[in-house]
Amino acid sequence: MEKHHCAEDNFENSGFNYTLSMIRGKYKIIILYWLNENQPSMRFNELKRSIKEVSFKTLSNTLKEMERDKLIFRKEYPQIPPKVEYGLLERGETLVPVLDMLCQWGNIHKDDRLD
Repeated sequence: MEKHHCAEDNFENSGFNYTLSMIRGKYKIIILYWLNENQPSMRFNELKRSIKEVSFKTLSNTLKEMERDKLIFRKEYPQIPPKVEYGLLERGETLVPVLDMLCQWGNIHKDDRLD
């Protein structure tokens, strides 16, 4: 089998593992998807409505992680009630082709019979 250019002897130091660390978790890819589909930004409650099954706490923690990893931005408006918007940073936008490839793969294989 051909080795991919991403393969390394030490998995922990590989580009593949680093990429996984950026998108690992139940909701990160879904958040990237929704933020890309709704550019330039979405409010917290819009994201929550789009990802129905996520809890407020999990969404909040995941967004904080993604902000720390410089994939997304958080913009807070000084008003009452508070208004906070999230959107993709350039670093996050570079993951959009990865999402597109996942979508293409799914469109090709979604009707495959696995029995």
